[in-house]
Amino acid sequence: MRLKTWEVEAIKACLAESFGPAAKVFLFGSRTDDAKRGGDIDLYVVAEPLPENWRDMRSAFWICLQERLGEQKIDIVVARNPDDPIERIAQRDGIEL
Repeated sequence: MRLKTWEVEAIKACLAESFGPAAKVFLFGSRTDDAKRGGDIDLYVVAEPLPENWRDMRSAFWICLQERLGEQKIDIVVARNPDDPIERIAQRDGIEL
């Protein structure tokens, strides 16, 4: 996994602030492969039950991440449809932080 310890801690702190302490976050995509270089940070968020204001929470999470990690490409997928292809990939390959 190509994230530093402080980055993982920042992601988890932002998640708790935005979605609450019971939410889970998974890293998926190219950053899970130590042999690759570069790439954006792909995060999969599971919050059950999914709150009605999940879009606001996702926005708050992204803003918090930009402030703590610095400006960079971060994609956030919130678990809503387990049949969605990107969610299947995140569920299959994701590493819980």
